[in-house]
Amino acid sequence: MADKPEKQEEETAAAAGEEAKAQAPPQRQQIELDESEAIACYANFCRVTGTPEELIIDFGLNTQPVGVPQNAIKVNQRIILNYFTAKRMMAALQMSVQRHEAAFGVLETDIQKRVLPSVQRASS
Repeated sequence: MADKPEKQEEETAAAAGEEAKAQAPPQRQQIELDESEAIACYANFCRVTGTPEELIIDFGLNTQPVGVPQNAIKVNQRIILNYFTAKRMMAALQMSVQRHEAAFGVLETDIQKRVLPSVQRASS
């Protein structure tokens, strides 16, 4: 009978250890990348379309970024990904933009709000 309290203590300790492991954040694993054949290109235009299974993201260079472009925008890159990968990418991009804004200030995406103050300053 002396075994029972010791066994209960061991089981309680084991359960507490498992609970602590479940609450601990997952360990990040390093993923090795081979970027030797990666092609880098610049894009100031992005269009997102999709199907029920996938997102299609087109990237291109808009040579007339103000107003409605007169010429067709040439799509240079197209990325097709599933929604799970898109959600992970969205989280990574959001975190990156938040870090940038914390360091350098809020990014204004409305070009009229960005251009208008500098035009007003120049005319003063």
